[in-house]
Amino acid sequence: MRRLILLLMSLLAVEQAACAAPAPVPAEAVIGLAQAVEAEADRLPAYQPRFGRTRPVVAVVAENYYTELSDYVVPYSILSASNAADVHALATQPGTVRMFPASLTITPQATTDDFDKRFPEGADYVIVPAVHRDDDPKLVGWVAAQARKGATVVGVCDGVWVLGRAGLLEGRNATGHWYSFDDLRKTFPKTQWLRGKRYVADGKVVTTTGVTATIPVSFALVEAIQGREKALTLAKTLGIEGWSAAHPSERFRLGVPSMLTIAGNYASFWSHEDVGIPVAPGVDELALVLEADAFATTFKSTVYTVSSGREPIVTRRGLTIVPDRVTNVDAPRRMLAAPRTERPLRSLDEALGRIATAFGERTAAWVRLQMEYPGY
Repeated sequence: MRRLILLLMSLLAVEQAACAAPAPVPAEAVIGLAQAVEAEADRLPAYQPRFGRTRPVVAVVAENYYTELSDYVVPYSILSASNAADVHALATQPGTVRMFPASLTITPQATTDDFDKRFPEGADYVIVPAVHRDDDPKLVGWVAAQARKGATVVGVCDGVWVLGRAGLLEGRNATGHWYSFDDLRKTFPKTQWLRGKRYVADGKVVTTTGVTATIPVSFALVEAIQGREKALTLAKTLGIEGWSAAHPSERFRLGVPSMLTIAGNYASFWSHEDVGIPVAPGVDELALVLEADAFATTFKSTVYTVSSGREPIVTRRGLTIVPDRVTNVDAPRRMLAAPRTERPLRSLDEALGRIATAFGERTAAWVRLQMEYPGY
């Protein structure tokens, strides 16, 4: 997704043949996707305990310079909510992590060096988000080392680039964000690149399509660890009914309408606005990041977290966020409602509705396209 953002920021004209912008999946198709029982081939291998552990150890790793917000937070939050594993939010270096496209600041729980000292035998699962510097030697080397120790490595969205640079994709089946697909095929020609799947598991390597595929792959991980019934119960509690790997890949392509929309949004800087999302201790980080990423993707708004003070806050499932702004001091004039606490995964649909109202349906369609969101 980062590559797409960088390209579109430079667009001033469009000279491609017209093709239709991706439409939302019809409601009946969405219901079919959500309620479908996944084929055995779509399920991740069941967790096999190692090292005498009673619970798997999961590491979600960020690169401090810039890491994709939802890619990092969604798997951490869903797996933490499941109570299926010991989940660790890591970064390659000490200090905070800057996120994108919504520029939240998160303080990780530990560094990769800290993790290695505590778990020298390695993690059971490693989740790799999209990062700005996907060739960062510290990150690439650490992911490769975890794979050698036997971890299942999950590259979400453009996190697949890190897996490729770590040498984990050769001879395997994989997928990736629709915009990166051709570049991935050229860069890693010994990988079989698959369409039509939101996530693909090949042995101990798992890859996904765009940002929102973090949701189904996270529940697939919960199912692999705890079983299907507990995963279904959690999914319904958080706001969805299923996590099928089926994906309408043909709907996701960069056509002239979407290019014109985003180029126009970016160019009309005079209409850009700051948007605030209130945060407080215990805020549901799932609802927060899905809404923040959606509004940040419009190219019409910059998103800030707003708190009653400048001190860091701890979210519902244990992440630490450093607020951007302070209420009644420097908060944006436009404030969204506090993130919902019930069924937080519904926040993305609600945000898309608000974006359509505020900025038009074409901008909402662009957000769905960039986040590769077929709906639920």
